[in-house]
Amino acid sequence: MSVTELVDGVLSGNRRYLARLISLIENEDRLAQDALIQLYKHTGKAYVIGVTGPPGSGKSSLVTKLTAEFRKRSKTIGVVCVDPSSPFTGGALLGDRIRMQEHSLDDEVFVRSMGTRGHLGGLSRAASDTVRVIDAFGKDIIFVETVGTGQSEVEVIEIAHTVIVTDVPGSGDDIQAIKAGIMEIAAIFVVNKSDYPGADKKVAEINTMLDLDPRERAWRPPVLLTNSRTGDGIAELADKLQEHLKYLKDSGMLEQKGLQRSREELQSIMKYKLTQELSQKLQGKPEYEKAIRMIAARKKDPYTVAEQLIAEFLFSEIR
Repeated sequence: MSVTELVDGVLSGNRRYLARLISLIENEDRLAQDALIQLYKHTGKAYVIGVTGPPGSGKSSLVTKLTAEFRKRSKTIGVVCVDPSSPFTGGALLGDRIRMQEHSLDDEVFVRSMGTRGHLGGLSRAASDTVRVIDAFGKDIIFVETVGTGQSEVEVIEIAHTVIVTDVPGSGDDIQAIKAGIMEIAAIFVVNKSDYPGADKKVAEINTMLDLDPRERAWRPPVLLTNSRTGDGIAELADKLQEHLKYLKDSGMLEQKGLQRSREELQSIMKYKLTQELSQKLQGKPEYEKAIRMIAARKKDPYTVAEQLIAEFLFSEIR
C-alpha cells in the first residue's frame, strides 16, 4: 500500500485505510510519517475532548453515552481509548472497544483502542498522531479516553481542547482531591454514578477545592452529576462541552492552545529525532562502550560523559 493510497483513502472516508494508517503509526512505520506529512494540512477542525480520572470512575461508559448524545445532534464521532499494556508481553486488553459495542454498527462513529506500550502519562505515544488522522478523516468530535493511572494523566491536556475529569462517590475525601495534580487540568468535573450514596458530598468537596484555588479563572470548571448507566445528566454535560468550546473560541484560548500544542509537539519531535540520530551514531562505537565501562567503574560520571558524547557525535556535525 502506497502513501498516496493511504492519504486518498483517509480523505475519502474509507475506514479500512484509516485503521491501516493507525496501525502503521503504532508500529512507527516510515510510511505513516510520510502520510501524516501529507494529511497535516487537512487537520485542525475536530473538537478534541479528553476524558480522564481514576480507574472505575466510569470513563468508558461516560464516553459511550456522550457519543450517543452527540450522534442525536448529528455530530460524527471518533474515539481513542488508551489501555494499559502488559509489562511482560507488551499486549493490552483493549477492553474499551468491547464496552462500546453499541456503536459498532454506526458508520459515523470510529473507535480505536491502543495500548500504552510502556509510555507513562496515560496516553500512548501514538495517540496524538491517531487523533490527527481521525481529524483528517473528517470526524467532528474526537474523544480521547486515558488509562486512568493517577496524577500522570495530565498529559491529556496537550492533546485535548477540553478535559473532563471524572470521579465517583466514595473515592476519597476533599484533602485527597486537593493533593491530586490531575484535578488541576479539568475544564469540567463529572461526578459519575450519581445514584451512589455520597454523590452530593463529592460535588461539594470538589467545589470547595475550586473555592480554595487562588488563581483567577475566566472559566470556573462546573461540577456535574451524571449517571452513565441511566443517561441522567448526559445532555447537560454535552451542553456544557459546547459552551466551553464557545468560550475557548470567543476568548482566543483556542488559538493559544493551538500555538502551545504546536510548540510542544515540535519540541517533542525534535527531541525524539535527535535521540534517534544520536543512538544510531553511537551504536557499536568503541568510544561509547568504553564510556559505559568507565561510568560503571565510577571513573567518570554519566552527566559529563553524556555532554561529551553529544558534543562529539551530534553537535560537531551540526556546526
